[in-house]
Amino acid sequence: MERIDWDTPLSAFPGVGPARQRALAKLGLERAGDLLTFYPRSYEDRTRSYPVAQAPVGESVCVEAMVAQPPRLSRIRRGLDLVKTRAVDDTGALELTFFNQPYLQNALRQGESYVFYGKIDLVGGRRSMTNPVFEPASRRKFTGRIMPRYPLTQGLTNHLLITLAQAAVEACAGALPETLPAPVLERYRLPGAGEACRQVHFPESWAALEAARSRLAFEELFYLTVGLSLLRKRREAGRGTALNTGDPKDFQALLPFSLTAAQRRVLDECARDLCAGPPMNRLVQGDVGSGKTAIAAFCLWRAARSGAQGAMMAPTELLAQQHYQTLKALLEPAHVVVALLTGSQTAKEKRAIKAALAAGDIQVVVGTHALLSQGVDFQNLALAVVDEQHRFGVGQRSALAAKGVHPHLLVLSATPIPRTLALILYGDLDVSVLDELPPGRQPVETYLVSERYHQRLYKFIDRLVEEGRQVYVICPAVEEDPEEGDPTLKSVEQYAQYLTQTVFPHRRLAFVHGRMKARDKEAVMAAFAAGDIQILVSTTVVEVGVDVPNAALMVVENADRFGLSQLHQLRGRVGRGKHQSYCVLVSNTQNPETRARLKALCATTDGFRIAEEDLKARGPGDFFGQRQHGLPQLHLADLSADMRLLAAAQRAAQDPYLQRPEHQPMWDRVRQLFQENPDIFN
Repeated sequence: MERIDWDTPLSAFPGVGPARQRALAKLGLERAGDLLTFYPRSYEDRTRSYPVAQAPVGESVCVEAMVAQPPRLSRIRRGLDLVKTRAVDDTGALELTFFNQPYLQNALRQGESYVFYGKIDLVGGRRSMTNPVFEPASRRKFTGRIMPRYPLTQGLTNHLLITLAQAAVEACAGALPETLPAPVLERYRLPGAGEACRQVHFPESWAALEAARSRLAFEELFYLTVGLSLLRKRREAGRGTALNTGDPKDFQALLPFSLTAAQRRVLDECARDLCAGPPMNRLVQGDVGSGKTAIAAFCLWRAARSGAQGAMMAPTELLAQQHYQTLKALLEPAHVVVALLTGSQTAKEKRAIKAALAAGDIQVVVGTHALLSQGVDFQNLALAVVDEQHRFGVGQRSALAAKGVHPHLLVLSATPIPRTLALILYGDLDVSVLDELPPGRQPVETYLVSERYHQRLYKFIDRLVEEGRQVYVICPAVEEDPEEGDPTLKSVEQYAQYLTQTVFPHRRLAFVHGRMKARDKEAVMAAFAAGDIQILVSTTVVEVGVDVPNAALMVVENADRFGLSQLHQLRGRVGRGKHQSYCVLVSNTQNPETRARLKALCATTDGFRIAEEDLKARGPGDFFGQRQHGLPQLHLADLSADMRLLAAAQRAAQDPYLQRPEHQPMWDRVRQLFQENPDIFN
């Protein structure tokens, strides 16, 4: 092929036809340059080489040996071919077996020496390898070194990815522009961009790999920190509307309950922000039931009392309706006009609400994404409240804020995030924590059981429903997947059918999942909230949903398939009323680490402790997996393991010399990295 450069399409590479090109595109790989930042997920140590007799059993190693007999091809049955042969060296013989690779009968030549890499087994006292990687001993390319293992999709092999990456790295890594300022490279003794790229894909040693990984992770954290500090500086330089009318004691008199000490503390923090010059940008974190809505109600009341308007955005229509009812009941006695705006309203209703908003006749509006639509104009939007922040991106936050002139922003999240992580995820926000539940709330009793307890569990469900309670049953899949190969994996549609026909034909049961039309989902959830459905079988779409105080049992099937923080969110769907509530985690897993994780959930209801456990056990995947907050993706940095690297990156990002003109390319890169949210720096 012709000379490779950064923009060479992968279709120009040998061995990449239309089918492989489509498979590569699924991984985001279309040009040679894409391969440079497509980092390996793990590595194989092919540097360890042994004579046959000394090769350690049960370990993957390299063995150099000569093929001693012609390979034999056997057809065991349709769809199963075996190629067998024996290789020898001065110390002994190695039995080799290859499944479904009939071409190897001619590829391996008797009398030639090869290097075989694979796991050594002992069968009948003889050393053997099954499906080893091999190559001629005289032309080593894939053995005797540390080899990368890349993320794959159907139709691609690791061997193909290695071949493509080698060609791209050899051709393009040397021309990679340096993205870190020279003083940062020198101060922290980091390898250059090209060297780091080469070593992270094809490391010369484990030390070289660690140096390369550290440099690339440092770079991700450095640019994330620089970008967030720029956001914060821009925000602090803006002038918000001072909302200083309304004594917090007057607001507390409107409440039918007493505030907790944590709520009073956060209320004071918000009150200080609302009075100050720069617009408030505050994240309020707290478990389900910790009283975040009361904080939002106070801020909206303060905006209305100050002659301005406030808007609250929720991720679903049902949740928006729920907030609307709560705020209407709370604020209308104080002569605050509250309205609801959602996509399902009639055109006439929407027109009337939009006109009243533009005229300033509505002081507080609650809605879904409909609030972001064109034609929704405010007379004086001074406060935007975003509920369940992880369901919205930074761009959507910005779009709502753009409806006013530097409005205050209050972000609510029931997803507990360790504080160290929250400061990164929400580095442009001040963080408040509601770490106290209102008095009288009973903790949800949580149990871990195996599948053999199902009959007892069904009886318990039936008893609770007979008492008038409602039940959630959560499954990890929407429908059965034959490729999953796990007969115990519960899917919503099949399990709901089984429960309806076999276990609970006398109960009102329905199911809901993310592939349903939004209108159908909302209808099922509304029926459950109204008590018309007694048992709801669902995927995790109910993780953020309607408040159903009558729901007293959360059953999670195949609980080992979920992260701890997600299980804690699901558990938060029950225990919201006066009845004792329960959460039952069903799992047959025998993995000791997984069982310890699930038992940790049974032992505590503290969401922040659970989040810390999840971060330790799983890394930041739960928090960074979907990237819905819209910040640049972290490919290599692991916030559970790279805290020292993070501290160094934050120190480097604060150095005054970065303001010098010669570092303008760095600021250009910051904007490029945050480009998926074009309004973020406006």
